[in-house]
Amino acid sequence: QVVPVESGGGLVQPGGSLRLSCTVSRSIFSISSMGWYRQAPGKQREQVAVITIGGGSYYADSVKGRFTISRDNDKMILYLQMDNLKPEDTAVYYCTNVGTYDTGIFYPRGSWGQGTQVTVSS
Repeated sequence: QVVPVESGGGLVQPGGSLRLSCTVSRSIFSISSMGWYRQAPGKQREQVAVITIGGGSYYADSVKGRFTISRDNDKMILYLQMDNLKPEDTAVYYCTNVGTYDTGIFYPRGSWGQGTQVTVSS
């Protein structure tokens, strides 16, 4: 599908874990770096993590050491393992394919799906 489909969100207590999944079409996934983004209420969408075709990964400072992005190139699935979750991680999480500016900065270039809600609360 052209529009990504995210899943795996839910309600979790602080310190807990979730694993998000995202499926996109083979034609996009096989040639693209992929990224996870999130949008909290009243805030702009922000980049969380990016993984290149070769497996190189990049993280926002706020999630380094807690989140792990990975991809299954056979199944065309993107994952985000989220550990030690904090209330400030509460947001709707989206995935999409990403491009890279000459400066090395990543930017979202694909369609947005419905996202999956992650709520961290006691």
